[in-house]
Amino acid sequence: MSGLAQQIFRTSTYCRLACWRHPSNIRYHNTLSTRKGRIGHRFFQNLASENEQKAQKNVPASTSTPGTSNPLGPPQVTAAQERRSNWRMVKNLMVNVWPRNDWKTRGTVILGFAFLVSGKVLNVQVPLLFKQIIDSLNLPIDPSSSATVWTIAGATILGYGAARIGAIVFSELLNAVFANIGQRAVRKVARETFEQLLNMDMRFHLARQTGGLTRAIDRGTKGITFLLQAILFRIAPTALEISMVCGILTYKFGWDFAAITAGTLAAYAWFTIRTTSWRTQFRRDANKADQRAASSSVDSLINFEAVKHFNNERYEVAQYDKHLRDYEQSSVKITTSLAFLNSGQNVIFSTALTMTMLMAAQGVVNGSMTVGDLVMINQLIFQLSLPLNFLGTIYRELQQNLLDMEVLFNLREDNPPIEDLPGAQPLDLPVDAGKSIRFENVKFAYHPSRPIFTDLSFTIPAGKRVAFVGPSGCGKSTILRLLFRFYEPSSGRILIGDQDISQIQLASLRKSIGVVPQDTPLFHADVMHNVRYGNLEKDEFDVIDAAKKANVHEAILRLPDGYKTKVGERGLMISGGEKQRLAVARVLLKDPPILFFDEATSALDAHTEAELMKNISTALLHKSRTSIFIAHRLRTVVEADLIVVLQDGRVAEQGRHEELLRKGGLYHRMWQQQQAAAELLEVEEPAN
Repeated sequence: MSGLAQQIFRTSTYCRLACWRHPSNIRYHNTLSTRKGRIGHRFFQNLASENEQKAQKNVPASTSTPGTSNPLGPPQVTAAQERRSNWRMVKNLMVNVWPRNDWKTRGTVILGFAFLVSGKVLNVQVPLLFKQIIDSLNLPIDPSSSATVWTIAGATILGYGAARIGAIVFSELLNAVFANIGQRAVRKVARETFEQLLNMDMRFHLARQTGGLTRAIDRGTKGITFLLQAILFRIAPTALEISMVCGILTYKFGWDFAAITAGTLAAYAWFTIRTTSWRTQFRRDANKADQRAASSSVDSLINFEAVKHFNNERYEVAQYDKHLRDYEQSSVKITTSLAFLNSGQNVIFSTALTMTMLMAAQGVVNGSMTVGDLVMINQLIFQLSLPLNFLGTIYRELQQNLLDMEVLFNLREDNPPIEDLPGAQPLDLPVDAGKSIRFENVKFAYHPSRPIFTDLSFTIPAGKRVAFVGPSGCGKSTILRLLFRFYEPSSGRILIGDQDISQIQLASLRKSIGVVPQDTPLFHADVMHNVRYGNLEKDEFDVIDAAKKANVHEAILRLPDGYKTKVGERGLMISGGEKQRLAVARVLLKDPPILFFDEATSALDAHTEAELMKNISTALLHKSRTSIFIAHRLRTVVEADLIVVLQDGRVAEQGRHEELLRKGGLYHRMWQQQQAAAELLEVEEPAN
C-alpha cells in the first residue's frame, strides 16, 4: 500500500499544478490583482480632466455641510429592493449584448457560446483521459514483452494533450469574439449616460458636484466591463462545468459522490452570498467616502485661486483628509470581513474534498474503484475549486461593481424635467425678420420661500435693443434662464411672436438665441476651437472675421501661438476682458436672430468697451437682430431703444434713457449714484 499511496500523492500533486498553471486561471488571477491595485488609487484618477461648474447667482446655496451624504449616493434600500435593482441593471445591460434586430451581433454571441461549450466539454475530458492513462500504466506489464508507452497509452496521452490544447484555444477564441461585443456595450451605455447628463436641466447640475458625476460615470463603466466579463467568462462557464461534473460523478460512481459535490456547492454559494451581503454596506460606505473625497479635491483644485487668496490650504487638506479617514475606516472593515469570508469558503470546500477522497480511497481498497478513478474524482472536484474560488471573488467584486453601476443607471433613468412636449413645433423666426418677445404675468422662484418674479409682464419689440437694469438680485439674469428654458415659470406665459416657448422644440429655440454671459465658459482647447464652438460648421476665415468684429483679433495674434494657443482649463491662461471678447466673437459666429448680453463688458476698460459696443451695434443693425442687454453700468445702455427697470419681481418703469431720467424714479437715482461714483474716481486718479 505504501507504493500505492506514493503514486496517489504524486498524481494528485501533478493535478493541482496542472490546474493552477492553466493559462486562463493565471490570466484571470493577474487581472484581479491589477484591478485591486487600481482600487487603492481611486482618489487620484482623472482630477486634471474634471471641470467644476460654478454656482449660478440667485440660486440658493446648498445647506449641506462637509461630510453630509452625497446626492449621488443611493438611498437605503431593503435586500429585496436591491435584488430587483440588480436584476434590472443586468437586464438593461443584456439588451446591449443581445440587441433587437441586430442579427450580426446576435450571431457573434451564438458563436461565442459555441466556443464556450466546446471549451468546457474538452476541459472535462482532461480528467477522464488522465484516469485512462493511469489505469493503463497501472496494469501488470510482462518485462519480456516489447510493450512501450506508445503501445500501452500512446493514443490516450495524445488525446489528453489535444483536449488541453483545445480547451485553451476555445477559451481564447471566446475572449476574442466577446471583446468587441463587450466594448461596444460599454461605449453605448457611456454615450447614452453622457447625453442624458447634458440634457438634464440646471437644477440637476447645480445640485450635484461635477467631480462626483464624473467619478460615478468612471466607476459605472468599469463596473459594466467587469460584469460582462464575469458573466461571459466565469459565471456561465463555471455553471456549465459544475453541471457536467455532477453528471459524470452520478453516472460513474453513484449519487453519493454527486450529492456531496452538489451539497458543497450549495453551502459554498449560500455562505458566500450571505456574507457578501453583510459586507456590502462597508463597500457602500467606502464608495460614499470616495465620492466625497473626489468632489472635495476637485472643488479645491478648480478654485485654487480662492484657496490661496484666503490662505485656506490647511482647511482644504483637513476636509480632504476627513473623507480619506472615512474611506480608510470602511476599507479596514472590508479587509477584515474578507478574511472571515475566505476562511469559511476554504473550510467548506476542504471538508467536502476530504470526504470524497475518503470514499474514493475506500473504493480502491475494496476493489470497486481503480487508482485512476480516485485521481479522476480528485481532479474533477479540485478542478472546480479554482473557478469556485474565483467565483467567490467574482461575487464580491460583482456586488461592488453593481453598486458602482447603480448610480450610473439611476442617472440614465432620471428623466429630464424640461423636454419637448408632444407635437412641439420649431420656432418660426427668420434671422432677417425678428418677432417680439413677451412675458405675460410670469411668476417664478428658485425656492418657494424666495420668489424672484411675482407678476412680470413686458414686451421686447422685434429688432430692437432692449436693456434690463435694476438692483442686484432683482432677477435680470433669470430672464435669460426662463427664455432659454433652463427653468419653467410656475405660472404665466413667455411668447416669441405668437408661439408659446413651452410649445416650441428646445433645439430650435436655443438655436435661435445667442448668449454672451458675464462669466465666459471656455474649453481647455485652442482659441480657434473656442470661437468656432459657436458654429462648428464655420471655417477658419469666418472665425477670424468674427474675432475682428469682437475687437479681439489683435489680442489673439499677440498670444504665443495665435489662434492655436491653448487657453487653459476654464480659460485661465487669458485675461477676463479677452475671455468676454472671445464670447462675443463666438455668438457673432453663431449669428442667431436673438442676442442676449449678460453684463458682457463688465471686465473691459472704458476704451475697449466703447469700441466693442460700437462693433456690436454695427453687427446688430446689419441684420436687425433683437438684442437684450443685462447691465449694471448704466452708461453702456444709454443708446438702447428701450430700458426696463426691474424691482421686487416686477417692472418698476420702462422707457428710453432720457425719458427715465425725466421721471426721477429708480433709474434716475441709480444713474446719479453711478455718476457720482465715476466723478469721485476721476478726482482720485490724478492724485494717485
